[in-house]
Amino acid sequence: MNDLWTNAEQTTRGYREVDPMTLASFEDADVRIIDVREASEYMGPLGHIAGSELVPLGELSEHLDDWDRQDTLVVVCRSGGRSGRAAQMLVAEGFSRVINLRGGMMAHNQSLLPIAV
Repeated sequence: MNDLWTNAEQTTRGYREVDPMTLASFEDADVRIIDVREASEYMGPLGHIAGSELVPLGELSEHLDDWDRQDTLVVVCRSGGRSGRAAQMLVAEGFSRVINLRGGMMAHNQSLLPIAV
């Protein structure tokens, strides 16, 4: 099966990671992109990935019942740290297909990929 999940790199923390170019190559994939930055960052200079949902890390637990635990979730932040923590939280809550965007929006922008503002 050639999908984003199988192309993401397995980590020892229970979730997978993907670089921005790989994520972009699966732009039509059936994934939910969750941006865990604050609203000011989401709308700030780094922009955000078109179609992503803003759910700040501090509010993540309030949204767990809104998502199917079998869906593929890609978690994004500024540099990959907060999204890594979010990915660990999602795995601990029973989500089985969680992917962290390695390097976050900084890496996304360094790859010259399009952003929404």
